[in-house]
Amino acid sequence: MSPDTLLSLISLAIGAAWTPGPNNVLVANSGARFGFRPTLPHIAGIGFGFPFMIFCLGAGLGQVFAQSALLREGLRIVGAIVLLWVAWNIASARGAAKVGAGEKPFTFLQGAAFQWINPKAWVMAIGISAQFVTPDSPFVTALIVAVVFVIVGFGSASTWAFFGAALQNWLRVGNRLRVFNLSMALLIVASVFFLFTENLT
Repeated sequence: MSPDTLLSLISLAIGAAWTPGPNNVLVANSGARFGFRPTLPHIAGIGFGFPFMIFCLGAGLGQVFAQSALLREGLRIVGAIVLLWVAWNIASARGAAKVGAGEKPFTFLQGAAFQWINPKAWVMAIGISAQFVTPDSPFVTALIVAVVFVIVGFGSASTWAFFGAALQNWLRVGNRLRVFNLSMALLIVASVFFLFTENLT
């Protein structure tokens, strides 16, 4: 991969990873409800899970996905159901000071597994793999892309989680937390509409 191509990849990764989406919304909400430190496993799940997904698609899984309409439509349906369930849980969540005994942030495995039903992650992974993974050296270029996203992904998820955690005290006043949770839930619902308007090939 040439220096110019690598620079383009880094620029694209920064723009894609830092914009609002299900991952960033979830870690911001987790930071606001549970704090930054308890959200670290979720951050790590995103930081390693999405790059692993990109590597798998670039190394050959993307061809299987592109050739199976049933798989693509199954992803849309499952993704929509899970995202709407997540949005409902965020919208109805209690405050950081009222977290129930059964409520806890995502684990590392949950954060990593979530990438596979995250519509933004799929669109990004497919588009980036097609653009930067070369047929003559798929494993090496897929690995380079994955490493770039490990670095960028950790920075993005950590910042969004820190942003949420920084708002904890402010959100305890009045209905601020309620408004914050509803806003986060609406962003998740918007991603469901995005899932059904994008072509996952």
